[in-house]
Amino acid sequence: MTHTSETVEALVEQLSKLPTIGRKTANRLAAYILKMSREEVVEIAKAMVAAKDRVVTCQVCFNVADYSPCPICASHRRDRSVVCVVEDPSDVFALERTGDFRGLYHVLGGVISPLDGVGPNDLRVRELVGRISGKPDLTTASGEVAETAEAYDESGVQPPEAVPVEEVILALNPNVEGDTTAVYIGQLLDAFDVKVTRIARGLPIGGDLEFADEATLSRALEGRSGL
Repeated sequence: MTHTSETVEALVEQLSKLPTIGRKTANRLAAYILKMSREEVVEIAKAMVAAKDRVVTCQVCFNVADYSPCPICASHRRDRSVVCVVEDPSDVFALERTGDFRGLYHVLGGVISPLDGVGPNDLRVRELVGRISGKPDLTTASGEVAETAEAYDESGVQPPEAVPVEEVILALNPNVEGDTTAVYIGQLLDAFDVKVTRIARGLPIGGDLEFADEATLSRALEGRSGL
């Protein structure tokens, strides 16, 4: 259905363009926005514009931040010998919420997916290999600048001491695309003296065996550990 108000209809159309937001959800959001005060709506609009104008890509790990290098890469307290490879910046946020990982990150910007036309050259795999080898490729396929001393000079941040990477953790989603990407990266890193691991997969905390699918149970058995 279309609204009697063209303005509301336009708002619903824009909201429905967001991921996971269908037409019904967009209608509910539009109705809620109409009930908000003008000041609240303006604050939301300002935050959206500011995020678009100010957020940049870290030149070291390719995470999103307000400046480059990002606080994680510039920190002298992180374990620089461990790099965790993730698909998107949202995965960095999820891992940081645990408070357990103290290493660095590398955001691929996606996973290998032939059906979607995404290959290794469309990801930041080359930049990852550069970080592991200690010889970063300064210019990526997308024109971004990889890790350089200039990145720190421009930010005014004193660069942490360079430490060889000893372990690469592949924290990719447990699906076909994630598995394909993990295998590809693992094969590339075979040429280097670095330990390659992958996060464990299995039953969630509080889950019941009877409700788990066969693939999840198999992974849980494979990843069992001693007490």
